[in-house]
Amino acid sequence: MMLKYAIKTAAMLGLLGASSLLADNTAILEGQRSHPAVGQHGMVATSHSLATQVALEVLKNGGNAIDAAVTAGFALAVTQPRSGNIGGGGFMLVSSEKTGKVEAIDYREKAPRAAFETLFQDDNGEVVKERSRYSHLSAGVPGTVAGLALALEQYGTISLAEALAPAIKLASEGFIVPERFSKGLKSRHERLSKWEYGRNLFYKEYGGFYEAGERFVQTDLANTLRRIAEQGTKGFYEGETAELIVRDMQQNDGLITLQDLKSYQAIIRQPVHGTYRGHDIYSMSPPSSGGAHIVQILNMLEGYPMGEHGSNSSQSIHLMAEVMKRAYADRAEHLGDSDFVKVPLQGLTSKPYAEQLRADIDIGKATPSNTVRAGDPLPFESNETTHFSIADQYGNAVSNTYTINFSYGSGIAVPGAGFLLNNEMDDFSAKPGVANAYGLLGGEANKIEPEKRMLSSMSPTIVKKDGKNFLVTGSPGGSRIITTTLQVIMNIIDHRMNVQSAVNEPRIHHQWLPDEIRIEAGISRDTIKLLEDKGHKVVQKRAMGAIQSILIEDGTFYGAADPRRSTSSAQGY
Repeated sequence: MMLKYAIKTAAMLGLLGASSLLADNTAILEGQRSHPAVGQHGMVATSHSLATQVALEVLKNGGNAIDAAVTAGFALAVTQPRSGNIGGGGFMLVSSEKTGKVEAIDYREKAPRAAFETLFQDDNGEVVKERSRYSHLSAGVPGTVAGLALALEQYGTISLAEALAPAIKLASEGFIVPERFSKGLKSRHERLSKWEYGRNLFYKEYGGFYEAGERFVQTDLANTLRRIAEQGTKGFYEGETAELIVRDMQQNDGLITLQDLKSYQAIIRQPVHGTYRGHDIYSMSPPSSGGAHIVQILNMLEGYPMGEHGSNSSQSIHLMAEVMKRAYADRAEHLGDSDFVKVPLQGLTSKPYAEQLRADIDIGKATPSNTVRAGDPLPFESNETTHFSIADQYGNAVSNTYTINFSYGSGIAVPGAGFLLNNEMDDFSAKPGVANAYGLLGGEANKIEPEKRMLSSMSPTIVKKDGKNFLVTGSPGGSRIITTTLQVIMNIIDHRMNVQSAVNEPRIHHQWLPDEIRIEAGISRDTIKLLEDKGHKVVQKRAMGAIQSILIEDGTFYGAADPRRSTSSAQGY
C-alpha cells in the first residue's frame, strides 16, 4: 500500500532557530545550536528540512535507513535543484550491524561513449574551460536514479513507488520556498536564463523571482518522477525521459546517446577501510579519492598527540596542513577510476606508508608545496553537493553524498523533463597539469576515456566502534569534502566533542596547490600569527562544507545539522 505523508510546507520558512549564518556565509554567529538533536529509534540529518521530515516519516512507519535514504534522495531532487539531483550521481555507504558488512554503491556519472581525451582542448591544445563546465558536452551520463534504485532493491523494504511518493507530491503540489532557495536562483539568474526552458522553469513570467514564502511547483519534474515510479529505472534510462535528454543533446552538440543511458549501471563496491585510535573507518573507494585520503591522513596524524595539541591550535593546524599537502599530492598522481587504471589503494592506506610520509614532516616548520611530490605507495591493487546521514533502530546506517557538481550544475535543464544536467565532465583532467574548477590538479590516471567515471572527492563515511555503528558523516564542498569530513572525525575522536560542536567547529583546508592554509572565520589571530611564523600562508575565505552527521552512543542517536546551510535539519524520534 502506498505510504502517505503529510507535508507541512510551512515548516520550510523557519531557519534552524538556534543557529544562524552571516549573509556572506563566512562565519557562525553566537547563539548557534551547541546540542545535537536526540532520538531513541532513529535519526535523519539532511540539508533540507522537508527531506528530513519525509525520511523520518519512513522510519516512523517501520521502514529502515535505506528506505528513508532513497526517499530523502528523491525529495532533495525537488527541494534543492541547485544540488539535490536526478541529473547527477554520487556514492552511498550502507552499514548493517546484523551482517557486520559495510558496502558501497557507486553511482557516479560516466563519460559518454563518444568522449575522448582532448574533448575540452582547442586546436592548439589549450583547455577551453567553458566547454567542460557550461555546455552540453560537460554532462556525464547521470547515475542517481540507478544508484537509489539499486540501494532500495538490495537493502530496502519499500517499493520504489513508495519512496518516490513524497517527492512527486512536493513537485506536483509545490512547496513553500525558503530564503536560501530564492537567493540561489537570483544569484544564478544570468546562467539559468541563458536557455529558454530554464528561464521558464525557475523564474516567473517576465523574469520575476520566487521570493521566500511563495509556492514553487515543478510539473515536468513531477511527471519525470512518476515515470520512474511506474516503470522503475527504465522510466528514466529508456522511453520518454531518455528521449528528452537525447533530443536536447542532439540539438546542442552534446554526446549522450540512448545507448549511453540504457547501458548505465550502478555498481556495488567494497569501501576503503582503515583504523584510527581504536575505531574502524569506512569511506568511499575509487572513483572517489575521498576514502583513500581520509584514511591516509588519519594514518599520518595517528603518530601525533592531536588531542593534547587541542582543536584548532597552531600545532594541530600545522600538522593537519602538512599531512593534507602530502595526501593531495598523491591524489593528483595516483587516483582515478579503478576500472580503468591501477590505483595503489592498499599502499596509500597502509600504516607503513603513512610513517614514511610522516618522517619528512618538520613539526615546527612548513614544507613548501613545490618540494612535495607524490610518493610511491606500492603495492598496486570524486562545490555544490548534497550529503545526508540516516540511522535506524535495526542497526542500519546510510551515508550518502551526491552532486551535479557546480551550484545548479551546468545550468542546463532538460526541456520537458524538469531537471538540471550535471557538469561532472569537468572533474576529469582536461589536460594533465591543468587545474579544474576547484584548483585540483590531475594526471593520466584521471584523463577522459569513454564510459569512465570521473574522479571525485565525495567522501560518505561511516565510523564503527567495537563492531557497532558510531558515526555517520559526510559533506559537500568540492575539494574541501575530504578535509571537512576528516575534521569532524577528529573533533569527536581526538577532541571528544559532542557531534553538534564537532560540526560547528571552524575548519581549515590545505590541498597542496595552491600552497596556502584556507581557514574559516573563528580561528584566532594569535593562532594565525603562529602559523605564519612557521612559514605558512594563511587565507580566510567563505565557510567550507555543510556536513550532516549522526553519532550513536549507548543506543541513543545524536544528530547534527550543519548551521552553515540554513535549511539543514536533523530530526530523530
